[in-house]
Amino acid sequence: MPQVYARRRLGIVAALTGLIASAGLFNGPAASAALPTPVSAATARSYLASLPVRVEDRTGYNRDLFPHWSTVSGTCNTRETVLKRDGTNVVTNSSCAATSGSWYSPYDGATWSAASDVDIDHVVPLAEAWDSGAGAWTTSRRQSFANDLTRPQLIAVTDNVNQAKGDKDPAAWMPSRTAYRCTYARAWVHVKYYYGLSVDSAEKSALQSHLANC
Repeated sequence: MPQVYARRRLGIVAALTGLIASAGLFNGPAASAALPTPVSAATARSYLASLPVRVEDRTGYNRDLFPHWSTVSGTCNTRETVLKRDGTNVVTNSSCAATSGSWYSPYDGATWSAASDVDIDHVVPLAEAWDSGAGAWTTSRRQSFANDLTRPQLIAVTDNVNQAKGDKDPAAWMPSRTAYRCTYARAWVHVKYYYGLSVDSAEKSALQSHLANC
C-alpha cells in the first residue's frame, strides 16, 4: 500500500496532526493518475525507429514561448483539469482550485493530500521539445503541446520529483518506480512521434533499452 506523505512545514506537532487528518486515505484505494494510455511497447519501438536522430541545441529557448495552463472550460485551466482528472475525491472551489482530494504519483509511489504538493509534469519537457524541433513551431502549436490533454503528455506527480527531473530526457532521468518506466518510455515516444520531434543518440539508446524490457 502506498505511503501517504504530508509536508512538515509547521513542526512535528503539525505534521502529526496532518497525518492523523489524512489517515482515512489508508482505508481506501490509492488515487491513480489517469494519464491518457500511450501506444503499446511494440508500436513505441516502431515509432522510435522512425524518429530522426539529431544533436540538440537549446539556443533561444524561453519557457514563455510555450503558453501553458490555458483555460479549458469556465474557470478551469489545464493544471486544474489534470489535478481533477488524476486525483481521487477532488473537491474544487468556485475558482476551480482543488481544496481537497488525494493524488498518487506513479513516478515515486507517493500519495499526497494537498494539491500544493503536486506538480503537473510535461512528460516531454518544454525545453526538450524546443531542442527537438519545437523552436521552429508557431506559438499556437507550442501552446497546444504545452496543454495537450489528449496525448500522454501531462500527469500529476510529486512536486520535488518533477523538479528533480527538470528538462532531462530518458538518458539522464527515469521514474524511480521501475514498474512505471515502461509506461513512461511509451508515453515519451508517443508524444515525440505525434509532434514530429527528434531524439539524440543517447536518448534513443536509453529508450530502446527501456522498451526492450516492456
